[in-house]
Amino acid sequence: MSNPHDARLLFSFPVDQGARKLKELIVYISDRCADDNSFGAIMLNKILYHSDFRAFERTARPITGTQYFKLPQGPAPKALLPVRRELIDEGAITLQQVPIGDYTQDRTIAHRKAALSLFSDDEIAIVDEVIEELRGMPAVEISEASHDVRWRALQMRDTMPYSYVALSNKAVTANEITRTEELKEKYNW
Repeated sequence: MSNPHDARLLFSFPVDQGARKLKELIVYISDRCADDNSFGAIMLNKILYHSDFRAFERTARPITGTQYFKLPQGPAPKALLPVRRELIDEGAITLQQVPIGDYTQDRTIAHRKAALSLFSDDEIAIVDEVIEELRGMPAVEISEASHDVRWRALQMRDTMPYSYVALSNKAVTANEITRTEELKEKYNW
């Protein structure tokens, strides 16, 4: 009998206290990005996404294990809205609507420090790394940059497997295109 994990795509990943870690990560990111005028829901989503997927790529374990899915502005945690609502109800954050040109930015404001004891130093280092990479970037630029091969491989609202970290954005060569066309014709694809 084959191992059921061999061919399984990981749509979510069991992480000890994953739901709590997601909540605390939202508080942490909101606190760390308080001085960034470009920080809003799109940046929050992308920091969470890149942090979880980068951790999975480096350590074979995401930070929160939450499910991400394809939205028009890029990958986002499926649980973001209910978790954000819980944090608001608890008084941990508020949601501030900030007008930016013709757009209204939803910015989470932290009202307490995150419980960092839930995270390893390496996990927080990854999150900090992603925050610094995205700091000051406009939402449109952050969104467009997240439309990578992982995002393009899915239909709208599809869940993104963590195993998609193996997909590459490298350019396809002329030889690869030619070989694909040959196989397509040979096998009637």
